Amino acid sequence: MPGTQPESRPAARPEVPPASRSGAVPGLATRPEDVPAVFAARFNGGDPAALAEVYEEGAVLAAGPGGAPLAGPALHAANARLQALGVPVAVRPRTVHATGDLALLVVDWLIEGTGSDGRPVRVEGTATDVARRGADGRWRYAIDNPFGTAPRGLSEE
Repeated sequence: MPGTQPESRPAARPEVPPASRSGAVPGLATRPEDVPAVFAARFNGGDPAALAEVYEEGAVLAAGPGGAPLAGPALHAANARLQALGVPVAVRPRTVHATGDLALLVVDWLIEGTGSDGRPVRVEGTATDVARRGADGRWRYAIDNPFGTAPRGLSEE
């Protein structure tokens, strides 16, 4: 089990995971440091159901400071709205701190490009997330806090 794994490279633009040549959905993470890449690959695949599998049952999405956390269908609907923009997410993990079956991840992310409606899209943040290893040995998000402490968030609409 890895302990603390600080990112030693200088800050850089987040990376977009390459698309699968076979179109297959990537498997779930077997290491906590792989959760952001699995999230990004499934997000970029465009299938909300595949993306939902990256979350454990009972997971919450922090909608922003002062907002009620989203769970279940509201969490998955918020992600589906972002996927519907038709712009890929790019991720760059900064740090992963793991102990036992829990991990804290700090991840820079960016959704930038031209949306399916032809309009420019730019949404970004530094996530502070908690992942947990399940009984199957796979890591999933338990708490997804995409904007860290930034004063913005996702709506339920």
